[in-house]
Formats: sequence, C-alpha cells, structure tokens
Amino acid sequence: MIRQALLFGLLTLAGSAAPAMAQKVKSAPFNYLPEQGPDRYDMRVPRKTLALADGSGFVILAHQSAGGYAVERYDTDLKKQWSTSIPVGPGESLEAFGRGPQQAWVVLHHKDESSQNLSVVPVNLQNGQKEPIKLVMAAPARDRRPGVSISPDGTRLLAFRYFTREQQVKSIAATLFDQNLAQLQEKAYDFRDQGDFFSPAVHVANDGTQYVTMVSDRMKKLTVRRYPAGPSTEIKVLGVPVGGTFGGRAVTIRDTKFTVLNDGSLYAAALCADYQTGEYYSLKVVKYDFSGSGDMKFSPEFRFTPAYLAEAAKATGLDVKRLDDIYLGDLLLTPEKQLVVIAEKHFEEGGGESPVHARELHVFGYNEYGQPTWNSIIAKDQKAPAVDAYTGIGFRAAVFGNIVQVITLETLNKKSDLYLRRINAQTGVVSPAERLKLNVADDQQLAYVKDFTTWLGEKTIIGVSRPSKKSAALQLEKIVVK
Repeated sequence: MIRQALLFGLLTLAGSAAPAMAQKVKSAPFNYLPEQGPDRYDMRVPRKTLALADGSGFVILAHQSAGGYAVERYDTDLKKQWSTSIPVGPGESLEAFGRGPQQAWVVLHHKDESSQNLSVVPVNLQNGQKEPIKLVMAAPARDRRPGVSISPDGTRLLAFRYFTREQQVKSIAATLFDQNLAQLQEKAYDFRDQGDFFSPAVHVANDGTQYVTMVSDRMKKLTVRRYPAGPSTEIKVLGVPVGGTFGGRAVTIRDTKFTVLNDGSLYAAALCADYQTGEYYSLKVVKYDFSGSGDMKFSPEFRFTPAYLAEAAKATGLDVKRLDDIYLGDLLLTPEKQLVVIAEKHFEEGGGESPVHARELHVFGYNEYGQPTWNSIIAKDQKAPAVDAYTGIGFRAAVFGNIVQVITLETLNKKSDLYLRRINAQTGVVSPAERLKLNVADDQQLAYVKDFTTWLGEKTIIGVSRPSKKSAALQLEKIVVK
C-alpha cells in the first residue's frame, strides 16, 4: 500500500507539474532605489508586493528616493492605477507594510533624543488617498524599539512596547486596532515569572487573538502564551523543551520561526545545534493547538545524521562535513493540512561590502498528523554583491493545492533567470527547474529584487528585475505559466 501510495503521488506530480511554458506577457518601467543601512540585513519588511484579496491587482511599496517611499496600485495588466508618496524624514525608518480590505498600511518608526514612536500612514486602496496619520505607540528613546504585528488578512494591527530591567524584558504593553485603525483594546503581558533571559515576539491572528512566542530556559525551550481578543483575561500557556543534553552534548536552539496562519493555527519550527561546536543537530516542529484539546502536537525530531550529510553532499556536489549557516525561511500549510518547512543556507564571504551567498534549500514535509513524511535538498548557488544583500537572492514560495511553488534567481546552463520549481507536499517530489524567460542580467549590478515577487494566482507571477546588462533600469514584470 505504501509503494502504491508513493507511486500515485509521483504520477500525480507528473500530471500537475509537467514542464510548462512560461511567458513574460507584460512589463512596465519600475523606479527603485536600494535601501542602505541595517535594514538591508534585518529585512524588517521583506515583502513589498501584496496581491489584493479580490484578485483585481496588487499594491507595491517602493523605495524611490532618499526622502521616502511610494505606495502604488496596479491592475492585473500592470497598468498603474495610482501612486502615493510616503515621505520619510530625519530619524524615521520603515517598520512594516500591510494591507487590509480597504487600506494599505505603511508603518514608520521615528526616534529623536527624547522619545520614539510608531505611526501608521493609511492609504485608501480605491483612490490612493492618504488618510490622517495615526500614532499607535510611543516610548522613551532609551527603551527597546517598539514593534507592530499585522494579522494575516490585514484586518488587525497590534502595536506594542517593551518594559525592561537590565536588558531583561519584564512586560509588554500592547494596543489592538481594527482595519480602520480604531482602537479595540489594550493588554499587558507580564513576564516577571521568567527567571532567565528569553526572546519574546508578538503575533496577532485575524480575530485579534494575540500570541507571545518565547525562546527561554537558556535557549532550550519554546513557549507560547495566548491572550484572547475581547474582555477575557484568561491566559493559556503552552511550552515545550526542544534543547537539552543528549549523549553528553549540550544542544540549544539556534534559529526559530513562528507562523500564525489564516485559520488561526500557530506553528513553530526550531533548528537546534551543538552549543560548543555550532554544528546543527536537529529540526523540531510544534503545532500549538489552543482550540479543542488545547494541547501541543510535537512532531518527531528530524536528526541531521551522517546519512543526511551524505544526502546534502550528493545534492550539492560539495564535501559536506557539517551543517551550519542554515536559517528557517518559510512554514507553509496546504489546504489538507500538510506542513512544508523550508530552510536555506545563507552566508556572507566576509564583512563590509563582501558578497552574499544563498545556497541549497533544505525542505521537510509533514502530514496532517504532524508526522515527518519526506525531506528534500534543492541545490542552488546564488551570489549577490552587497548592494543586493538579502533582497536580491534567496527564494520565494507559495502554496496552491498540494503543490508548493518555489522561485529562485540562478544561472543554469549559462542562462541567468528566475526559475520555478514545484514541490509535491504529499510526496516531496521536486519538478525540474523551469526558466521563466526573463533573461535577468548577470553582472555585479542590481539585477533582481526578491521583495517584489508575488503570485496573483497559481499561474500568474509578478516580479522586478533588470533584463539586460546594457540597461540600468528595472522592470516590473508579469509572467504567465501555461
């Protein structure tokens, strides 16, 4: 039965992911100025093209000058509907970008000698008109930078600030807003019971439920606290140790990713490593179920064994002695509740203006019961000058049915281009790389901006690239995969 099921999965993928024809059907000039400073590396806003929920087009946030950004709306034929400037003054920087049913939100952080604050610039999606700026959080300049979380559907915005003592977070104050930026409630999260250093992050679901995710217990434990929307004061806490001492080796959490999905479910993935050597040890995945049983579903650990290193060596053609420099990129859930975790090897050659590399993808599949069912390693070798930093290389992924589509910028068979692969979430079978035929320039200049890559549907992709070495101009492009 298992062999029959696997054969069926292979045939299914072959039928759904057979080599197809990609065609650039439209392009338009695109004005973009690479962002300088620390934002190139921390990717505070890694997605700057957002498809509209009604399928009528998309909105883009583009850095167009040293003095600010522009929010622009396009229809599905790349016709610009409107463009609205968002000035960024001294002491200001971009914090977040999102969109709801009626508005796009640009969140700016402002800091001066005495104070700092977060403000939202709402932009009407129909006509591009800027609504009055809304101050959503303020704090003293000496405090940690406040933050915001936007729900997956863009109907809730949560602004929060930290209260610390000797670098330790003791509490967080949060304010919840609806899609019109009307204040809904205020909540305080108290962490005085946390004895040692921990790293909190705040997420908001579509219904306003708030989750505080923490890596604590000396980087060994994943914990989530759930704060319900509305007047309820009930706090649910679910925590699980994922590090510890195994076979005499101290294993701690090296990288984590928490994702709140549209259905309100919360998933976490953690890459664990040997504390002394930094060598990666395992991947652990947890689903936090606050409905029904109110329990956690802890998937079996995936160990990075010598056999896995041999698999990585075979896929990449490199002598892989150990795993390091791998970071979690995406947690993707199919309609049938299969989870796909994608991690990527990402590193710099050195400091300063040294080139940045993005290499193989490590992909892991879990069935609807949380059991690991397959893993795959997708070899690639991307390199970008410092001006591209982490915005010009890496990958973008999206789910359509049981297929995960992945886009990368690569040079294969002497063709520099965007390439599309399809991964069957049930079987892990990966289709051959399909060239999108943009002929992306292959030189040391800005050639592709990953931040603007998105899908308008299963067969329609939007991207921004420079198609020729002879031109310095970027183009906004629409690609249809037939």
